[in-house]
Amino acid sequence: MKFNHLLNSIQTTHVHFQEVAAKAINRSLTIRNWMIGCYIVEYEQNGVDRAKYGAKLLELISKELPNLKLSTTNLRLCRQFYQYYPQLSAVVSDELKNNTIQIHQSLTDEFEKINMRIHQSMTDELQITNNQLDIISQPPTAKLKSTRNTTASSAMGQLRIDRVPGKKIVNNLSFTHIASLLAINDTLRRTFYEVECIKGNWSVRELKRQIDTGYFERMGFTNNPQKLSRLVQQSAESPITPADLIKNLYAFEFLDLPQKAIVKESKVEQKLLDHLEAFLLEMGHGFCLEGRRKRILIGQEYYFVDVVFYHRILKCHVLIELKVGKFSYADTGQLTTYLNYFKAEMMEPGDNPPIGILLVTERDNDGALAKYAIPAGMDQQMFISTYAVQLPTVEELQQCLAEELRRCES
Repeated sequence: MKFNHLLNSIQTTHVHFQEVAAKAINRSLTIRNWMIGCYIVEYEQNGVDRAKYGAKLLELISKELPNLKLSTTNLRLCRQFYQYYPQLSAVVSDELKNNTIQIHQSLTDEFEKINMRIHQSMTDELQITNNQLDIISQPPTAKLKSTRNTTASSAMGQLRIDRVPGKKIVNNLSFTHIASLLAINDTLRRTFYEVECIKGNWSVRELKRQIDTGYFERMGFTNNPQKLSRLVQQSAESPITPADLIKNLYAFEFLDLPQKAIVKESKVEQKLLDHLEAFLLEMGHGFCLEGRRKRILIGQEYYFVDVVFYHRILKCHVLIELKVGKFSYADTGQLTTYLNYFKAEMMEPGDNPPIGILLVTERDNDGALAKYAIPAGMDQQMFISTYAVQLPTVEELQQCLAEELRRCES
């Protein structure tokens, strides 16, 4: 055996089993989330005491099972996933029959009933095979072209949808892909993106890009759909890798791994945040550190607040956002979004509205920039007279930032 052949064999073996491991993790996560959705729907429909919890059911589940790290938004996604993808019941049933999942008998029976209903409703539907996957996107295109003079939404309501089989969903799409697809209400449009994503082995970023640029609508009204599909697939970003399948927050939460592993932070940024954190804690004005890179979920997107304090005197959260580079008005908008989220979702009875501190290492006239931000609707005069007494001044923050920048450069 030649040395190059040896290297190639090792590399090929590594890549193969890396893909196997990544897909196994993703498959388990996807099936788990679908089953959680099934549990919730089953309870909402048949639970004896369901009226006792009502609209607060998801919130109570999240609070009672904190170790699972399932927010109400996550649980809502699971429920929606179950409702939008009934074809996954066959996959789950296979798992149950193979004894790979231990689950109580009543739900097993329920899955069998679901399977029977789905089979009955799909008897007249097109059965999609591996060889047909490369042309599945044509039916929606052809149907939309035949209704060129109608609106897309009205056309969708008249068309029969052929679902992508559950096995292809769980074997080819991560749950992060699925979460993006769940934002699409129209089944025809969602199915189109499922197929194109599987065909092109798209990353989540590429899937979102194609959705945002209206690929489905362009495909429906082009005179040459095959050419458009070919051009889109050729121009797509690098295909998804095994690391992409698991290096996302859904997978890290599922595996109970620290989120720091997927949050990128430059050395300069890390040093600046470390120093600012120590500076505020040493002031002795009531700052209590609540978290670094604190993760929040807005809609279906995760965001990270650089540093979050709780101020025990002011009884409010203090959010700090650091931007390494020049000031942008988008930075203010981002911090305002975070503040509004904390005001709506994180404030407890007796808390005051949160405040934010935006720190930028450069601005147009050089030097560091420090800026306070407060939630919309809060009285500016009240902020000045009450909050500013307990907080460091703009000048102190700018001096602290400038000194640390000099240390980083030396």
